[in-house]
Amino acid sequence: NGFVELVRARNAMARELGYEDFYDYKVTQAEGFGKGALFGMLDTLEQGTRPLMEEARANLAAAKGEAALLAYNSAYMMAGSVTQKLDPYFPFEHAVEQWGRSFAALGISYEGASMRLDLLDRKGKYSNGFCHWPQPAWVKADGSFQPTVTHFTSLADPSAVGSGHTALTTLMHEAGHAAHFANIKMPSPLFSQERAPTSVAYAELQSMFLDSLVGDAAWRFQYARDREGSPLPFALHEEDVRAKHPYEVFSLRAMLAVPYFEKALYELPDGELSAAAIQALADEVETRIQGGPGGRPLLSVPHLLSDEASCYYHGYVLAEMAVHQTRAFFAARDGVIVDNPRVGPTLRDAYWRPGNSEPFLGLVERLTGKPLTGDSWVATLQQPVDELLEEERAAYAAAAKAANGAAAKAAVDLDMRVTLVDGDEVIADTTEEGDFLAACKKFEGHIRQRFPRAAAA
Repeated sequence: NGFVELVRARNAMARELGYEDFYDYKVTQAEGFGKGALFGMLDTLEQGTRPLMEEARANLAAAKGEAALLAYNSAYMMAGSVTQKLDPYFPFEHAVEQWGRSFAALGISYEGASMRLDLLDRKGKYSNGFCHWPQPAWVKADGSFQPTVTHFTSLADPSAVGSGHTALTTLMHEAGHAAHFANIKMPSPLFSQERAPTSVAYAELQSMFLDSLVGDAAWRFQYARDREGSPLPFALHEEDVRAKHPYEVFSLRAMLAVPYFEKALYELPDGELSAAAIQALADEVETRIQGGPGGRPLLSVPHLLSDEASCYYHGYVLAEMAVHQTRAFFAARDGVIVDNPRVGPTLRDAYWRPGNSEPFLGLVERLTGKPLTGDSWVATLQQPVDELLEEERAAYAAAAKAANGAAAKAAVDLDMRVTLVDGDEVIADTTEEGDFLAACKKFEGHIRQRFPRAAAA
């Protein structure tokens, strides 16, 4: 399919430019430091979590049988029936409203932006959720500010179990990207575009930090509610945590496997490159990093093929390291993250305003007061499940005690025009409907009418 030839051509181009190989070229261009520095950080994370992975694999086999370690069984064996039990508390038609309420409570503003949300799947639609900016934000020479225009797409099927949870997590993630890019205030649009020198890790940190809230007990009390308005019970949250937390290290190792594979791929001598050699290399890396074949084969990762996404995946790993370090900072400073109105302004001033004018590592150190490490992530993975649940129970109880119904009635002001569409069809528009919540109600009615069985479930 031309992939072997593409790897050779990429390496030839990078070496002509003076880089060690294509991976070294890509990471230096995007992150401002070379491949050696990157894998110095990743090696520490890999070595620090290897014992956790080995222990988790042994525990999964002991609890569920050796067959649970097979690639096509492991995800189901770890989640079991929890996904189906969670489904009623994430109704798809409420996803847009709950995202808006959550971000507004964090003090996040979109600085006059316009966003076009195309959430529903349809035949022929591009098979990936993403966000992009036909109009970046910047400060013009006369001092006036140009707000962003954002297009946002996903692949929701409201009739599918788990669609509401997926939609809400995707909204929190992609709208995190949108909030970041909407808040860049620099004297050129080049500071607020997606390509190098905009760091992959820098961009993904913003979205991954905000979508991480969906798993927090306090957030679930406030925003994970069934169609009658009842919050997700803590007992169900506990069941979810007990099912997943002991195996969270598997996600880290699966993320690590991609950059380790691409590093090895671009280090293969040209004479050894072949389809068979690449397949064998992928198998070797999966076994070495993940302990065995993964549920998502490495060669099925779409990032490997496209120019802009190849040698990019390390950005997710660095971003997740920074997510945990940033969460630890807020927890230490404020005690809470969910519905904390100091979070949005802090992110805005420390992470968002500079755009790509400052390096990712420096931004993280400036906000958290520490150089970026994987320590906070590893500490989270090492935390005993009972200790974690004690903290989550206290957070859930505090959220319940603080709830007085005002949050559910409060207006939502994101300082943004939101247009909800399905392809060319406009479903609702905040300008036409008068405000954000009115547009959400119209969207909810559209979903109920179009997917009556899902809305009645």
